Amino acid sequence: MFAKQYGPWALIAGGSEGVGESFALKLAAEGVNLVLVARKAEPLEALADRIRESSSIQVRTLVQDLTAPEMLDRVKGVTADIDVGLLIYNAGSVSHFSAFLDDTMEETMRMVRLGVVAPTILAHHFGEGMRGRGRGGIILIGSMAGYAGAPGEIVYSGGKAFSRMLAEGLWYELKPHNVHVLGLILGLTRTPAMARLGLAMNNPDFVPDEPDAVVEEAFVHLADGPIWNVGGKEEGARYLGTIPRADAVAFMAKGAKDLHG
Repeated sequence: MFAKQYGPWALIAGGSEGVGESFALKLAAEGVNLVLVARKAEPLEALADRIRESSSIQVRTLVQDLTAPEMLDRVKGVTADIDVGLLIYNAGSVSHFSAFLDDTMEETMRMVRLGVVAPTILAHHFGEGMRGRGRGGIILIGSMAGYAGAPGEIVYSGGKAFSRMLAEGLWYELKPHNVHVLGLILGLTRTPAMARLGLAMNNPDFVPDEPDAVVEEAFVHLADGPIWNVGGKEEGARYLGTIPRADAVAFMAKGAKDLHG
């Protein structure tokens, strides 16, 4: 049933490590063929080889910067002859923390393209095909940072807020066409990207989620939509959405300081 609704191919943008890797391994176990897209060639090809050696599914890879102007053309080049029934947009983790005015405009616009432009382009392209076929699924990976302006990662949090709104609207529009859409909201997650940032993973107030558990929750709730807060964080999301906005921003600033140790 899973492959019938979401197969025979899935495309994972940001599919080389962490949560993307867990998605790939779970989908391979479900018999869904994979298109893995990521910027770094070495981990991408290593994961693809690992899946090919342990399963009979097909795996295609594309080494691609999702912020580049030619992104969609290159994605089309590796998917034009296949039926992509599931899109997972897992790209866009924060790469560093910096005050908005201290970052370069080049880096700022890169984050806009990664968090806003690229998921919009891919959701439009693959969503059109899914609507026409009357089946499919789209998972947009969000963040608790998208519930309030997050000092030190303002553009990242703005992109994740956009991702949540995109998921909610798409869920409503595509539901009549049997296309499931889920905005999957992550908190602190134990991934290589978070390790590279040096975030504290042993703070009892911020217990990290594990990538495999994140993926399990995603597939349990994909058909429900439009939003699922991973790891029982619904209460925290509701709190951030109901308190005064100044308090919400202050809460995000304190959380970031605690995570940085």
